[in-house]
Amino acid sequence: MTAPKPPKSTHGRLQKVVLGWSEPVEFLDWRVKVRAKVDTGARTSALHVENLEQIAPDRVRFDVVLDRNKLHRRVHVEAPVLKWARVRSSTGHFTRRCFVRTTVRIAGVEKQIDLSLVSREKMIFRMLIGRTALERDFVVDVSLHHEAKEEARKAKKKK
Repeated sequence: MTAPKPPKSTHGRLQKVVLGWSEPVEFLDWRVKVRAKVDTGARTSALHVENLEQIAPDRVRFDVVLDRNKLHRRVHVEAPVLKWARVRSSTGHFTRRCFVRTTVRIAGVEKQIDLSLVSREKMIFRMLIGRTALERDFVVDVSLHHEAKEEARKAKKKK
């Protein structure tokens, strides 16, 4: 399945989809949907997981916690390891993180992204969407919240 392409502008370039500072993200490979914070200050995307376990040299198993207030709502996932890398957190500390590649749908755009698996237990959002996931397809308007969801609702009403 190929991702829908944004419409072309009058200048021949692809128009980018406008996102607000928070958007729903659907993980198509895992049948998981979470609310994510769009973070243009972060290079990479990060997903909150628990029980991360390396089950083979190139494979991990983990739980995606869907709701910070309902910890029993989780999905068990296995995925191939893309890489292990040192990442500097927003507090300036370095940690070694596992990265995986998966297909997501954000505002109707499907694309493969790389994301680190990390504990975001104390954070409100289960996921951060970083710059590399945003490039080429999206622009961010920080004054908006769930912009893609609102645009889809408006389009549906016009039909």
